[in-house]
Amino acid sequence: MSVRVRFAPSPTGFLHIGGARTALFNWLYARHTGGRLILRIEDTDAARNTQEAVDVILKGLRWLGLSWDEGPLTADATGPCKGERGPYYQSQRSEVYQRRVEALLSRNLAYEHEGAVKFRMLREAIVIPDLIVGDVRRELTDREAQDPDFVIIRSDGQPVFHFVNVVDDLEMDVTHVIRGEDHLSNTAKHIALFRAFGVHPPKYAHIPLILNADGTKMSKRDIGASLTTYLDEGYAPEAVVNYLCLLGWSPKDNREIIPIAEIIERFDLPQVLRHNARFDMTKLEWMNGEYLRALGDDRFHELCVHTLAKAGIDTNQFPLDYVKAAIDTCKGKLKTFSELPGYAGFYFSEVGDYERAAAEKDFTVENRHRLIKLRDALDKLGDFGAASLETCLKGAAAELGVKAGALVHPTRLACTGTSSGPSLYHLMQVLGRDRVLQRLDRAIATIPN
Repeated sequence: MSVRVRFAPSPTGFLHIGGARTALFNWLYARHTGGRLILRIEDTDAARNTQEAVDVILKGLRWLGLSWDEGPLTADATGPCKGERGPYYQSQRSEVYQRRVEALLSRNLAYEHEGAVKFRMLREAIVIPDLIVGDVRRELTDREAQDPDFVIIRSDGQPVFHFVNVVDDLEMDVTHVIRGEDHLSNTAKHIALFRAFGVHPPKYAHIPLILNADGTKMSKRDIGASLTTYLDEGYAPEAVVNYLCLLGWSPKDNREIIPIAEIIERFDLPQVLRHNARFDMTKLEWMNGEYLRALGDDRFHELCVHTLAKAGIDTNQFPLDYVKAAIDTCKGKLKTFSELPGYAGFYFSEVGDYERAAAEKDFTVENRHRLIKLRDALDKLGDFGAASLETCLKGAAAELGVKAGALVHPTRLACTGTSSGPSLYHLMQVLGRDRVLQRLDRAIATIPN
């Protein structure tokens, strides 16, 4: 039988980074084995689940590039998800659960109790064969020994997680259940339910938890816990996928930047590490910077324009060549795209307030006279390319008897409003003679005589 795996999130507000990693490992295993990935939304808890939360999950999976293979066709035939199969919703499968409950009741494997339905749990230890953890023997606790039975249908008629989880895995022919190790404690109940239905359970693979850098359990309020953070902060999805792959899986050769095609080829469950993974935001930022540096120009331009638009900067108001030239000066300089508006916004708007500390340091009376000297030299310069601009500035500095830095810093501040950014000579080339002279004039006018 071919491999069939599933990702089954509960839509309760956001997509946790641990859930995203679970989805990724299922997707990798399906692609590695030529199997199929099923997306199933576990939304039987109507009081907690919302469509907005479902949309967050779907948006996150699409952003990561984790496509699923089975589900009903979406009603929407237009837009970016045209032709995509939607997920299965447990809230739409009540008839399936009712049929399975009746089957257990008819065989006395379940019984009614105070308006609910309880499953007759096995009165013996259960061994859980796990492809990652190894064999785990689950003994009954003292309390369970008195009454190991558990509710599968609440008194309000709603099925519980344990029951619908098993029924859907059975009905959807799931062969491997790859999920977080926190679910290991549930697995004995699930195995007992599979046996009650007269079928062999799927193979289980419980992957290690993701912890904070200090070893504490990552909660939804911790930095980096929500996948939405990475969409909002301008991370490259390729970098986030690469980093998540290394949280619990090792290629055994200490490499860190690995193309996804190679990861798919090499990924297998026996390589998943046993110990919990620690989330390192600094490492992720480094990796993201490496990915941004390696992006092709078209992809880099596309993501930059999208980021600037989110920040309210309409690049359509500028010539395409100008926009591309401006963006090119930023490549290799960013750790995340969220840095871009502050790093390169000066290309697309007039300089407003100058960075205070830099202005106090660089906009001095002495530097005012130096900027006037440089401004006159730039006005007479024939070629306004980066190399000529560098020669011109250094020549002006030599005539003034100062080092080039004495002109570089106030000139950068005049042109950009900040003390850091792209290469000065290249940004001046992109801005062009008229903008540079205009900004130097404004800066000179602000410096007292």
